[in-house]
This record gives sequence, C-alpha cells and structure tokens, in this order.
Amino acid sequence: MGIAVLTMKASVIEMFLVLLVTGIHSNKEMTKKIKRPKFTVPQINCDVRAGKIINPEFIVKCPAGCQDPRYHVYGTDVYASYSSVCGAAVHSGVLDNSGGKILVRKVAGQSGYKGSYSNGVQSLSLPRWRESFVVSGETTKAYQSPSAPGTTAQPVPLMQVLGTTAVEGTHTTLPKPPPSAGSTTSSLRPQPVGQRSQELAGEPELWKPGSVLLDAGFVPKKELSTQSLEPVSQGDPSCKVDLSFLIDGSASIGKRRFRIQKQFLADVAQALDIGPAGPLMGVVQYGDNPVTQFNLKTHMNSRDLKTAVEKITQRGGLSNVGRAISFVTKNFFSKSNGNRGSAPNVAVVMVDGWPTDKVEEASRFARESGINIFFITMEGASENEKQYVLEPNFANKAVCRTNGFYSLSVQNWFSLHKTVQPLVKRVCDTDRLACSKTCLNSADIGFIIDGSSSVGTGNFRTVLQFVANLSKEFEISDTDTRIGAMQYTYEQRLEFGFDVYSTKPDVLNAIKRLGYWSGGTSTGAAINYALEQLFKKSKPNKRKLMILITDGRSYDDVRIPAMVAHHEGVITYAIGVAWAAQDELEVIATHPAKDHAFFVDEFDNLYKVVPKVIQNICTEFNSQPRN
Repeated sequence: MGIAVLTMKASVIEMFLVLLVTGIHSNKEMTKKIKRPKFTVPQINCDVRAGKIINPEFIVKCPAGCQDPRYHVYGTDVYASYSSVCGAAVHSGVLDNSGGKILVRKVAGQSGYKGSYSNGVQSLSLPRWRESFVVSGETTKAYQSPSAPGTTAQPVPLMQVLGTTAVEGTHTTLPKPPPSAGSTTSSLRPQPVGQRSQELAGEPELWKPGSVLLDAGFVPKKELSTQSLEPVSQGDPSCKVDLSFLIDGSASIGKRRFRIQKQFLADVAQALDIGPAGPLMGVVQYGDNPVTQFNLKTHMNSRDLKTAVEKITQRGGLSNVGRAISFVTKNFFSKSNGNRGSAPNVAVVMVDGWPTDKVEEASRFARESGINIFFITMEGASENEKQYVLEPNFANKAVCRTNGFYSLSVQNWFSLHKTVQPLVKRVCDTDRLACSKTCLNSADIGFIIDGSSSVGTGNFRTVLQFVANLSKEFEISDTDTRIGAMQYTYEQRLEFGFDVYSTKPDVLNAIKRLGYWSGGTSTGAAINYALEQLFKKSKPNKRKLMILITDGRSYDDVRIPAMVAHHEGVITYAIGVAWAAQDELEVIATHPAKDHAFFVDEFDNLYKVVPKVIQNICTEFNSQPRN
C-alpha cells in the first residue's frame, strides 16, 4: 500500500513538473510572438498638462484644435510640465492644428522658461518650474495585452498604459472590463474622497466608465495639490510695453458684438502674458465720453485682467473716438496710472463702423507724445453710409505710419478672433514701434550760429559741418525730432524754422546751403530772437533744445536772455571755440554747466564735441519721465 502511494505521488510530481516546463516554454513563445504588438494610442484633451501624467516617457494622441490660446504653454523647445501637452507639440512644430501622435519625455526642471510665438501658438514665460518635458514625433510603441482569438482589440485607457510597466517594455496582462458598468467595474475605479475629490474635480477626465483607472497614472496627492495652483508669471520680458485698449461702447455696437469685443480683449491678454516684467494693459471704454475701466497697474497677470474684462458693462452713446484718444494722451499714460517710462506706450483703438467725431488732430498729438496708435476697424461704412463719415480714411490719418503695420481691418465681428495673434506680434515688435519717444526722436532743436567776422568763411563751413554732424544723429520727421537754425551777428536771421524740412536729407542740404553773414557778436539778442522766432513755434509736447555755437565774448549782456530761456524750459547747450569766454558759456548753459557747456581751442576740433553732446542729451532724457 505504501509503495502504491509513493508511486502515485511521484507520478503527480512528475506531471506537475512537465506542465510547469511546458507552461514556461509556451509563455516564452507567446512573449516572442507579441514582442511589439500595435495598440490604439489613447487620446487626451488639449488642456491636459504634462505634470498630470507621472510617467517619465509616454505616447499620446492629441486631438485637432490645440492651437487655441486658452491651452497654456510655458517655454520654448523645453516646456514647463504645467503646459498643455498638445499645445506644446503644436508650438514646437511636431504637430499641426489637426492633431496626431507624439512622444513625450520628462526632463529636469529649468530655472527659467522663455515664451515665444511659433506655429500659431504664443507660449508664455515662467521664472522656474520643478519639472520639464520635450516632445517629438512618435518613435516607439507601448504595449497592449493580446486579445483573445476572434475578438477585436480594445483601446487601452491612458492611465492603464502609462501607469503600469507597459511603457518600460514588459508585458502586463490587464483584465478586460465587462460590457456594462456594473458592480465589478465600479469596484475597479478608485472613488475620490474629501480633498482628493476636490483636486480631481477640476481636471479633465482621462478615463471612461468601464475602463480600469490605476492611481499610479496620476501625480501623488501632494504634488497634484501644488500643481493645481496657477503659477504667477512675471510677464514676457521680450514684450515689455505699456498698452491701452480703447474699446467701443457706443449704442450702435449692440450687446452681442460688445461681448465679442470683450472676448477678444481676454484672448489678447492671455496671448500677451501680462506681468510686471513684461506687458501691462489697461482699458478705456468710450461712447459719448471716455472712462478708464482699469489702468496699467490695476492687474498684474493675465488671469486677473481677464476676470476684470468680463465685468465691463457697455456704456452706450455716440462713438467719439477722437475725444477718447485725447483722454488717453492726457490722462492714461501717467506715472500714477502705472506708466513705467522705460516701456513703449501703445494705444489700440477699436472702432465699429466709423467715429462720430474727428480723430486726426487728436491722433497726431498722441503720436507726438510718443504713443504708438493702432486701429482695428470692424464692418466699415458701405457706399451709401460714407456720406456720414466725418473724416474719410480716418484710420490712415490716425495711425503712426500708413504702411499697414498699424491698422487692421476686419470684415465682420465674427472674424475678430483671427486678429489676436497678428496684433500681439505687432505690439510686441518694439523695434518697429516708430512713435515711441526716445532721446533721438522727441525734440525741437534750434541751432544758434555765430556768423561774426572773427569766424571767417572757412571756419564757418566747419561750424556748419558740426551742425550737420549733430543733426545726423537724430530721427528727423514731422512727428519725430525737428531742426531749425538761425544765424546772428549784431543782427539776427532765421535760416529755417522747425516746420520747414521734415526729412533728414532736406535738413542736411539746408544746412549746407547756409551763407556766411559776417559782423559783430550780440549773443544776448540772438537768444531773445531764437525764443521769439524759433521756440515760440515749438510743439508743446516736444523737448526744446537750443545749441549755441560762438567763437568770442558777446558785445551785449547774456544773463537775462539766458534766464528767460531756462525759465521757458529751453535746454541750452553752449559750445565755445577759440576766443569764447568760459564764464559766459556757463551763464548761457542750462544747469549743471559741466553737462551743457563745452569749449574747444580750434574750429577743427569741434567734431570731438559731437558724441559728448549726444550722450548728455540722451542721459538727461532717460533720467526724466517719458511723458
């Protein structure tokens, strides 16, 4: 009996060993056969952030439409994990707006992320973030469990693929969910409770009923809670502008179009990346009369600004655009309202149809104050309506340059959203903001030239070359720096005023043509004459610079005329040559004299003074408020 039992046990053990060896061999063969099976890549929404997926490397499928600016992207080439995965793929050029499959690889956090505009997406800047990622085209395949013979392969939910060892290249058999969402399915889905429930409530749904959701695919609770906080951007430093939007609140616009206008503002604010180190934005609404909705320093990030825009209510009334532009010029760009001085001033004027008042004069004054005027016009006047337009071609009369850069025409309100990126790109192109005030484009400069007998014909030509060399340094036009000149002896002669020549070649040719006069030296009378004949006609928003060149002591008193010039805000530079009196130069010059009075012993050395004068003009300008 004992022998029979032992024999039976031996047979059972032998059979078990045979089955075990056969099973291992079969499993190896199966593994070889399914080494790289294809699978259906899970699709995610455009707003899914890389930080929500914990795996270091994964493949996903992006839908179409992820170029939309509401899907935030932070960085260029390397993106903060707070970014939209698919938005970053479009920005980097891996995908176009039609979507597709991508490979995402996590990398270390960066100390800073620089925003840029690329492939229709404006990415934002971020000072730092603890995790980054890069995107590329699909290069590897993840693994899917084999389907039973005669069945169709089921799509594997994203968290199943990314939350298991599948991505690492090993095969894991996952249970196939039952066809209906019964009690078994419910038991497989983690039930969020308390704080976890709140954290997941605002996130996009990455699973569907009936699929297995593995918690390994989500960021741990502590990390998720941190990432749910919106990072506070300091703004895009490559777009440091002070921006005013003049929005149309007139009765003719209607409630629906007013809402479209507000959505446009919100989209622009999002695309700009508002912040203290980047662009700042305020809004003025106009109708009968303009009113500031909020100024430059009210909102320091895009999120708060968008919330404020949503609360704006329509005022109604006429469409008095000219009055609104005048209001912005006089009131909006002030230091108390947040104007930074170092940033270009930009005003974007939105007009439905046409203005009910004149805009040309108000716009000219704004431009001469250093404000870059942009016009966006919607649904312009038809042929039978043009009789009601006070100023035909009003937009071209108002903008900074009539080259198409400063004006955008929109056929209908429903196309307005297409203007967001073109406008943002232009507003941020600070090299082309031609109306920004600088030390070289914001003055009326009057040259007071000594033509006395002691100068002589040859030296007089040298003086004219000095005047030309200084003039060359400035941006000369009717709205930039303007040049005037007079010559004096005992008498005075206006050679040309500020409003005569509006281009640099014309000014230089006019200087070259000046004829030598010869006579005595009455510098005091010359200063009085310059104040009356030159600077009385200077524009009120221009800096007034007097550059006086003399080679000797004056026959009359210069103290009273110089005091009057200083009192009237004329910044005076006194350039002395040869026999000029140093004490007299210092009386004529604006305080401090060391920055405004210069002396050279020979006419041939005048050229050495040019860079010093330009440097001091710019240093003085940059130390003062811009407006």
